[in-house]
Amino acid sequence: MDEIINRVAQSQLMTFNLEDYYPEGKREILDISGWLYEGLILKEKEFRATIESHNWEQYKDAYIVVNCSTDAIIPGWAFMLIATKLEPYVKMVFNGNLKELDTVLYKTIIANLDVTPYKDAPVIIKGCSNKPVPSNAYLWATLKLQKVAKSIMYGEACSSVPLFKKK
Repeated sequence: MDEIINRVAQSQLMTFNLEDYYPEGKREILDISGWLYEGLILKEKEFRATIESHNWEQYKDAYIVVNCSTDAIIPGWAFMLIATKLEPYVKMVFNGNLKELDTVLYKTIIANLDVTPYKDAPVIIKGCSNKPVPSNAYLWATLKLQKVAKSIMYGEACSSVPLFKKK
């Protein structure tokens, strides 16, 4: 009887899993619409009083998205002022939404990633993820790895899509 050989396990193929780089930590939205007069008008004196009395420690070690859920026009300094209060406690402050936050986090992580272990290696970028990996992260990882990898594929070892091969 012929022995079954696992060629994938014997290959030099290296798996790059973006999920491994997912920044752990709670993500919270700080909606400031409740700090505005009728949810729409920023009155500076009242706004500053609310900021001074707010419990900022509750955001310790979190990624915070600061936004306003109403159609209010918020001056830039308001978000900047909030950021100064959050800075001692949080991992990051971001103005936008949670999806954009994860995109920015991955952009930073991939930009600072050491890809030398993948030099001249066939690499497969794992496709399935249980964590919210933004689609742009796959693009950035491909571009970063393309500088060093021998080849890049996407998917799983048993069914991959070839993307790049060094000439």
